[in-house]
This record gives sequence, C-alpha cells and structure tokens, in this order.
Amino acid sequence: MRADAADGPADRADGVWSGDWVAERLGVELVGDDGLTGLLGLALRRNPKRAHLLVSHVLGKHVPQSPSVVYGYGWELGRRVRELLGDDEARRAVVLGYAETATGLGHCVADGLGLAPYLHSTRRPIAGLDPAGGFEESHSHATSHLLLPEDPALLAGDGPLVLVDDEFSTGNTVLNTVRDLQGRYPRRRYVVVALVDMRSAADTGRLEEFAREIGARVDLVAAASGTVRLPEGVLEKGQELVARYESESATGSAAGGSSAGAAPSGLVAQFPAPPDSGVAVGADQEADPSGARGTARTTPTGPHPDDDRTDPHVTRIDLHWPHDLPDGGRHGFTPAHRERLEDALPAMARRLAHALPHDARRVHVLGFEELMYAPLRLARELERDTDLEVRYSTTTRSPVLAVDDPGYAIRTRLAFPAHDDPADGPGERYAYNVAGAGFDAVVVVVDSAADTPALHAPDGLLARLAAHTPEVLLAVVPSYAPERPRMLPEPLRGPDFSSYAPEEVGWLLQDLSDVTLEAPTEEREEAIQSGGAHYAESLPVEYQPSEQYQELFHAALEESAARIAQAVGVVTETVLAERSPRPVLVSLARAGTPVGILMRRWAQHRHGLDLPHYAVSIVRGRGIDANALRWLARHHDPRDVVFVDGWTGKGAITRELAQALEEFEKSDGITGFSPEIAVLADPGSCVRTYGTREDFLIPSACLNSTVSGLISRTVLRADLVGPHDFHGAKFYRELAATDVSVAFLDAVSARFPEVADAAGAQAKELLAADRSPTWEGWAAVERISEEYGIHDVNLVKPGVGETTRVMLRRVPWKVLARAGAGSDLDHVRLLAEQRGVPVEEVDGLPYTCVGLIHPQYTRGATGADGKAVAL
Repeated sequence: MRADAADGPADRADGVWSGDWVAERLGVELVGDDGLTGLLGLALRRNPKRAHLLVSHVLGKHVPQSPSVVYGYGWELGRRVRELLGDDEARRAVVLGYAETATGLGHCVADGLGLAPYLHSTRRPIAGLDPAGGFEESHSHATSHLLLPEDPALLAGDGPLVLVDDEFSTGNTVLNTVRDLQGRYPRRRYVVVALVDMRSAADTGRLEEFAREIGARVDLVAAASGTVRLPEGVLEKGQELVARYESESATGSAAGGSSAGAAPSGLVAQFPAPPDSGVAVGADQEADPSGARGTARTTPTGPHPDDDRTDPHVTRIDLHWPHDLPDGGRHGFTPAHRERLEDALPAMARRLAHALPHDARRVHVLGFEELMYAPLRLARELERDTDLEVRYSTTTRSPVLAVDDPGYAIRTRLAFPAHDDPADGPGERYAYNVAGAGFDAVVVVVDSAADTPALHAPDGLLARLAAHTPEVLLAVVPSYAPERPRMLPEPLRGPDFSSYAPEEVGWLLQDLSDVTLEAPTEEREEAIQSGGAHYAESLPVEYQPSEQYQELFHAALEESAARIAQAVGVVTETVLAERSPRPVLVSLARAGTPVGILMRRWAQHRHGLDLPHYAVSIVRGRGIDANALRWLARHHDPRDVVFVDGWTGKGAITRELAQALEEFEKSDGITGFSPEIAVLADPGSCVRTYGTREDFLIPSACLNSTVSGLISRTVLRADLVGPHDFHGAKFYRELAATDVSVAFLDAVSARFPEVADAAGAQAKELLAADRSPTWEGWAAVERISEEYGIHDVNLVKPGVGETTRVMLRRVPWKVLARAGAGSDLDHVRLLAEQRGVPVEEVDGLPYTCVGLIHPQYTRGATGADGKAVAL
C-alpha cells in the first residue's frame, strides 16, 4: 500500500481521540490548530518531572505509522526551512536533531533541506572521541546529550543551525543547546523545527528575550501549534494514577499469572512486564497462556555471530549495507552520504521483501532507539515498491503506562532488557503498540552494537516479538564508529622551521631537513621529462646569487616596494569585502607564503585584525595536501579559508586546486573550501581576486629559499610522505647569512601608509567591475607551444615570476621578452647571460616575458627536436 504525507493521520478513530482517557481523568486540555489532535494523543509516564506525555502519531516512535507519512512530515518541514533561509544560507547550515525521539525526524528535515549536513545528539559515548558539545534535557527521563561529530568542524561554522525536536514544549532544551553551542561556535541565526509548537505565552517570550540577549535571530517552523492546559496539581494526580494502576495490575498478575482482565475498565498497566511475554494486553485480547497471537513460526538462522548458537526466533537478513556508510547522524551525515544511501536503498528493500513470508500482508518495521532513520528509509522503500501494508516505529527507553483503551495513545507495551550495553547501565526498554496489532511479520532493524546475546535471550526483544507475530526478521546495520583520526602535528613555526616569526605563518608541512633531496638541475630535468620521476620527488640545488644579482634584487625591491604594497592592499581589501570578514589565509607554499604574510600584515595595519595564516603544499598533477585540508577543517570553518598565491602564469595551479578540492570533497565529505585563489598579480587573467593584472617584477620571485623564509619548495615522495603525513620541505639554516626574507617583508610593509588610500580606492573600483577570468594567458601559452614546436604547455612558463623560476630551477631553452621591456627584466637578462640562454624579443607578447623549458631534454641537448648540441 502506498501512502503520502498528505494522507496524514486520522483526527479521530471511531469518534474517539487518543487523548480522551488522560483528559477525562486529569483535566488536561489540548488546544490549538485544527488537526492538532490528529497529530497528538496523550499518555501517562513514570517521570517525576512531567506526568503526561504528548504521543505523536507521525513521529514513528511510539505509534506505528505509514513510513511515507512519517518521512513526509519531516521532509516538508525541511522544505519550509529551505524556503525560509534561501539556498545560499541553506548551504551554510547544519541540522541538529535531538536523541532519541527526533533523530529520525531531524534526518528527514535535513533531507528536505537538501544542502546541509546532519548531526544528532546521542547518549552513546565513543571511547577516545571527545564531545564537541553537550547539554541537558531537563524534563526527559535520560537527560544527558552528547555531540560527537566525526569532524568537529561540522559545528564550527557561523551559518544557521537548524535544531529539530519532535515537540517544542517549554523551550528549555533549545535554550540549553544554544547556550552551550553559542559559547563554542558563535553564530547569528538559529531555526527551531518541531512537529508541534506547544509553548505557553510565557515560554514564547522567554525564547525571544534569549535571542536578543545573545544577538542572534531565532526562527520557528512547526507543522502545528497549540498548548497544553494543565490544571493545578496535575503532576501529583498523574503520579497517583500511575502508581494505583501499577499496583492493581501487579496484584492481578500475581494472582492470575496473566495480565488479561487484571485491572478495571479494560486497563492493564505493568511495571515491570509479566514474565510470560513481556506485554501489557487488554481484556479484549486472546488470553492464550503463551500470550501468542496466531501461530508463531520459527526459522533457524544459523549460528549467531557472537555465541555460535542457533537463534530460534528470527530470520536474519543481510542488507548489504554500503561499506563505511554511517548508519545515521550520530557522528555526522553529509549530503554525499545521503546520495550513497539513496543509491543503495532499492536493492536493500528488495532483499527485505524477498525474505518476508509470501503470504504476509501487514508488515511492521521496528527500529531501535536512536537508530530511527535507516529503518524508516528501508520501510518507506518497502512500502513504495510493494503492495504490502507497512508500518514503522522504534523501540524506546521511555517508560509509559499502557492502557488498552481507544481513548489512550499507548495501547500495548512490550518490555525487554536493554541489549546494546548502554553507558548508563542496564535497564528496561519498550516497544509500544506493536503487540496485538495483527502484523504478519515484524522486521527488527538494529545496529551491530545492539546485536548482542541480550537481544536473542529468552526474555529479549526478539523472543518477546515472536510471541505476538508469526514471523520475526532481523536486519543488522553496521554500527558506524569513526576511527579516532591519527592526530596530525601542529604547524611548524619559526625559528625552528623558517626564518619568519612564529606568528607570521604556520607551515602545515613535515621537516625533511636531514634528508638529501637535491639533484643537479640537468639530471632532474632529464628524469622529469623522461617520465622517470616527478618534479616534486626531488629538489634542485639552491641557486646561490652572485653579488651582482643580489644588487639587482635590492634595486628591484626599492623600485617596486610601493607598487607591491598597493597590490597587497587591493587584494586584501577585496578578500575582506567579498570572502570573509575574518578570513583564514592559507598560502600555497612557497611562492604564496610571503604574499600571505604581507596580506596578514595589511589586515593588522589597516583593520586591527590578527588573521591566522598557514602555508600548505600543492603539487601539479598530484593535488593539494589532503592532510593539510583535514587539519584546517578541524580547526577552522572551511568557508573562511582563502587560498593565497604569489602570481598566476597560465593558471595551471588554479585548475589543479579546483580539481583537487572537488576530489577531496568526494573522498572526505568535507565541504566549504573555495577553489578561488587570491593572488598578488594575475597577468594570465585566471582568477577574480587579485591585486593587479600587470606582469611586473615581484622581487620575491627573484630568489628561492632566501626570500621565502629559507624553506625549500615542497616534496611529495612515497618513501618519505605516508598517507597520514603532511607533504615535506627543508629548512636551509645554513643559508641564513644571505637570507633577505624578512627584509623583503619589511620593505614592502613600510610603504603601507603611503599607498593606503590608493589601495582602498582601487579595491572599490575592482569590486564594482567585471573581474571574470578570460584565461587569455592560457590561450597565449597554447599558441606559443605550437609556434615554437614544443607541443607541451607545461614547458611554457609565462610571466616574470615563472620565467625566473625556469632560470633558477629548470633547464631553460630560451626566453621570450616583450619588445621594449625595461628594468623588470634586468635580473632575467643577467641569469640568461650566466646560463648561456638566448633572449628573444617578441612584438605583441601578452606577458613581459615567457620562459621556455628545454623540450625533449637530454643532457647536452638543445632545440625542440632534442638533438645534442652543446650549450
């Protein structure tokens, strides 16, 4: 049978509301929206803080319901949240559900929202996994909630937090949650979602006052609203009523050995359950000594995985649950996880359907406490793809009085011992309204942590169910317990690693200073071009500048410091205006590192901001350091991260970063990192965020480590960098005498005051302009590659910075210089002279210069054909 959310629950069955029994005896009134009594019934529970219990007909906890109805209510609430937030805010949101009753509802809301990850609180701690938060639910029978995301960064963003509970009664739980999380992860917006909003006017005002107090906006989305009117002394009256029926029922059970007919007015209320079947049944049910309804059929299932015995109660079903897919949101459930589940659901539902008895017509899928979502989705898929009448609910910790009366929401109750070794010790658990409901089969869905001998014991859940349905089936979902991630080390900092001050930059690298990695330039070039080695597997011998070259560097720095300072100001102001008011600067080592430090200094100078700054490795053809990304995601909101580089050439690293982040998002499920690089100079027109698009000499490109904190370029080699390691680099302490790294920074920073106004004005102009990349540099490189017979764009290095790198690290073939280029090329001409490389002036060159790496290189060869001609 198919059902939709629109079908909804009936307002009353046979003219009787499932709250009448409590309302008549305690004077409790439920008032509010039309249809409110269709969503809720009333029951009594053993609880010193609140006697009555609002029992939802559409939650799938205490009352079996069509899974399509249960899912539909949550999904529709999620759609309303998405409409409220808009897609941009929805992408930045996190959905948080409350254990245990709203774990499934929160999942469904996240599905409706569609763009946000999901997490639910839990009462199941994980050894070695530190909570990212916690709070108390004051009215609950089990109050402590833990937040245990596998990725702590899940809660670290400042986007909207969507809090989902089944009912919003006083607001205490939400206040406790927000109070805890706002101190850890401050944000500006919260959305509270509930099936029913049952707050009093006083409670409504209290939440609004709290929102003003913390300076955050709080919205509320509910399927219906109303309030519960409680007469004076209702708690005491409710406790007396529960105690009286407990006593009478226990007396009847002791006298007759059966619960049938033991209490007046058709009531059976048992704490604990009778020893025969664990169920409280009404006088109108068959009083078979075994408590069985119909004929119980047992199917051997083979050895139980824990104790090598044959379980007589159940048929075990292998769902083929996808490997490493979380069983729910206890540790986080991302949109990528949702896609994997959607793909796998049809096949898993077919396995369920195939295992059911051929004559089954009414089937119940019974979830387990916090494990609500996976059973719900399986039940819904079974309902959609078969003609079966499917109902869904879950077991619970909550002790509720059972009364077999149409005017009472909890008609029957199965009691059984806890079977998942709970952290708070053993106790009784319950399944409501399942016994006596006429199901031809019950499919029990638990996680593997709950598939214990206690589940299969003579007084366990499976045995209790087998007494009341012809067929019990068991599907076990693997419990997802995140591996404690290997702790990555803290960033390396100067003076132990690099000549920069420790606050200027943290290097997400490992120190390989004691490893010999250098090889002669010609040897490296031959190995790289022959495919025998990757360029990141070794290092070139560090170029030692001559006295004449050092003089050129200092002259260039004096001439260009103000121009560089203005470009630093422009790119930093653009980042602060467009990307984040408090960005996390992440330089692409090593050319990006001096620029990142300068941007950090500008933000401090102009705005008083103390921005975090790190340097990470990115390797062409192998991507960005994934472990560095994981470290960043654990310590910062990925949406605040801004990748920084010195300049663009043809845009290869821009493309590399975009592809690497896409692959990382798929592999790790961590979203939010933007591939948009911020650069000082963008002569190739490859990015939107830049200080200038002029191709001019940036003195930090003139040298290698001696202008980059004495750090080598990064290294990625399998025998040195394991799967849980950062990429490597060396610290050349021995070159300290020629180090100008800090001198370069200070020379540029000293010019900040004089260029501040011009930088601000230029940034405003750029922010209003069309800065879309044209990729004209890439087109020029392709043209040059073909024109000069190279046929490999990787050997064409456009721009002053990239040409300088060719001269210092690779085997250059020739330099193309724009006709009339002036002092910006003095250092390039000197290097070319020292290495015997021709400089060819070209009219109409889009860059100031282009360096061509020797194509088809073998030592001693020259020319595009690779023929051996002595240099």
